[in-house]
Amino acid sequence: MSSTYEKIATNTLGSSQSSVTFSSIPATYTDLIIIIDGIMSNASELRYRFNGDSGSNYSFTQLFGSGSSVSSGRDSNRTYGRIGSTRTTQTVQIGQINNYSNTTTFKTVLSRESTASSAVQAFVGLWRSTSAINEIIFSAETGTFSSGTTFTLYGIKAE
Repeated sequence: MSSTYEKIATNTLGSSQSSVTFSSIPATYTDLIIIIDGIMSNASELRYRFNGDSGSNYSFTQLFGSGSSVSSGRDSNRTYGRIGSTRTTQTVQIGQINNYSNTTTFKTVLSRESTASSAVQAFVGLWRSTSAINEIIFSAETGTFSSGTTFTLYGIKAE
């Protein structure tokens, strides 16, 4: 069986924004891929929420490397998931949301981030809900996404 990426939506910001929402996500794919390419006004956490859920249902583990040091961390019972960090330099985050439309399992998120001038990071996240995901809100802990930042959501369609 092969898989095909299909673009669901792209949002290129024409002005600074504090959050970006994808809504009415169809349940016709196996997984979702998000690619965020841009710059932030402040360096901070890049966060997500599914279906507007602000309960303590998220956890994540982080691995970080800068070329001269490494670290890791984890957090649980959060009111948001974390997909990466935002930077004041060009940064690309890629996240995969597995089994997003399945209504019998919790949802996992695998993501990685690369900033050529400073670091790489990887995250694994969990949303403790069996609800199908039909909305994703991306935001930063502080600051705004700069004009020109692009958010592209893909679906992986099994054939």
